Order: sequence, then C-alpha cells, then structure tokens
Amino acid sequence: MKKTDRILFVAFALGILSLPMILQDSYLLHVFVFIGIHTMLAVALNLLLGYAGQISLGQGALFGLGAYLSAILSTKYSLNPWIGMLVAAFIVSVIAYVVGFPILKLRGHYLAMATLGLGIILYIVFNETVEWTGGPSGLPGIPNLKVGALVFDQDRANYYLIWAFALVTMFLAFNLYHSRIGRALRAVSDSEVASRMMGIDAWVLKVKIFTVAAFISSLAGSLYAHTMTFIAPASFGFNFSVEILTMVVVGGLGSVFGSFLGAAILTLLPEWLRVFQDLDIVIYGLLLILIMMFMPQGLVGIIKLLKARVYAENR
Repeated sequence: MKKTDRILFVAFALGILSLPMILQDSYLLHVFVFIGIHTMLAVALNLLLGYAGQISLGQGALFGLGAYLSAILSTKYSLNPWIGMLVAAFIVSVIAYVVGFPILKLRGHYLAMATLGLGIILYIVFNETVEWTGGPSGLPGIPNLKVGALVFDQDRANYYLIWAFALVTMFLAFNLYHSRIGRALRAVSDSEVASRMMGIDAWVLKVKIFTVAAFISSLAGSLYAHTMTFIAPASFGFNFSVEILTMVVVGGLGSVFGSFLGAAILTLLPEWLRVFQDLDIVIYGLLLILIMMFMPQGLVGIIKLLKARVYAENR
C-alpha cells in the first residue's frame, strides 16, 4: 500500500470507528450496518470486475449461499456460528473454484450469462429445499454471534462487528492492488493475450480471484444472517446482484474507496427518497441514469478530476 493510501485508509478507519459516537439514532446505525455489508460485497466484486475485468451477475447468490450455509450449520446442527462462518466460506470458495474453471473460459456477455445462470440455480435451490432453508418463507431463529459474554444483538455492537470485517476487507484489497498479483490482474484486464505473452496464466488467475471474491461474499452473507437472525431467498435474487454491480460502477471501477462510496450512496439513496412515496423508484432510476451519463468513471473519477483541477490552479 502506498503512503498516501495508507494515510487515507487510517483516517477513513478512524472516522468510521468514531461514527457511532456522533450518530445517536439507532436507525441510522442500522443503515450503516448494511453499508458495511454492502461495502464488503462491492469490494469483492471490484476485485473481479475492477481489477481483473471479469463481470459477474451471480455475486448476490454467493452472498446468499454463505448466509444459508452458516445459518443451517448453526440452527440445524448447533455448530458455533464463528466456526459455521468459516466452514460456509470454505464450501462457497470450493464451489466457486470448481465452477470458475469452466465459466471463466468465457468472456464478456457470455461470462455474464454464465454467472447469471449460476445465480438462478442457487436461487432455485434456496426456494426448493424447504426442509433446510425454509423455502420462500425463510429461515428464522438464526443465533447472533458472540464473544464470551458479549452478544452482537444490538445496533452499536453489530456496527463495530460488521465494520471490523469491512475494514479488514478494504485493507487487504488495497494491498492486493499494489502487489504483484494486482499488477497481473490489471494486465489480464487490459489484454489477456498480452498478459499470456508475459508469462501470466490468465485463466488460473481469474479463477483464483473469483474464488477470493466468493470467499468475501460468503463472509458477508454469514454476517448478514447472524445479524438479521432471519433470511429469505428474496434477499439474494438477481436484482440484488445487479444492485451490487451498480454499487461498483457508481463508486468507481478498480477503487477500494469507490466500493465504499457506491455502497453508501445506493444504500442511503432509497432511505432519502422515501419522502417521495410512490415516485421514489422513478427518481432513483433517473439519478442512476444521470450518474452513468455524467460520471462514467464513477464518484471516484469525479473526485480525482476535481483534485487535478485544484492542483493545476494552485501551480
């Protein structure tokens, strides 16, 4: 991680960790819990899309698979939720690794359709395996996570729990970006043919980053399940996968802070638009269109442009 990124990250982490001292509204804390989960998902997809240039429309389903596996292990088999999280993440990673080898041979819209198919299959499994998942009615009674006597069943405790994972995810993504693997991923994104000529095994590298993204998504799913204590298939459908993709694009491809900005904006925006009642979805769609038209590089792109202009004026 570069020195400037390190300073920015430390300042960001301190700001995030001190936010509960400023926010007295428990509802806002609850919203920021979701922003933390969405940030993990956006960072995971950004590793795949922003770093390696590979689109996925099945991230929401992998998120759901992690949630269901962790919830089933803790409710049906009384497994410690922390161990259940790790077991779920391992299973999801293995599935992603095995599935990734055939589907990541595809490119462009063919890859998008393949990951969409994976998402649809998992969504059907969530609905049809009623004995395990509760089907469309959902799975209740999921235990909260706890450390000794500390039970994560309040918004403030959940906030620190989720953001601890989110900050670690962001830190690792920063370091990955500036590592040899990060440079190899960007080379694959620019040109697979050129990267192969440089000795990079593009196919295996894409499968590995797909697996890492699935691992992070599974952890986010487990955190969601044990925080909400209830899950249902409707939360992990195609629409949510598209929402994660939109977060990444709105925030800025290839940017860790962009993942946070996209997650924050798209999580808070529906809350701000509730005052418009039935028109909220229309305004939401129009705002997304305007963002894509006038900020094609995302919010981070605008920030970088403004920074460059200020620097040029002060020279």
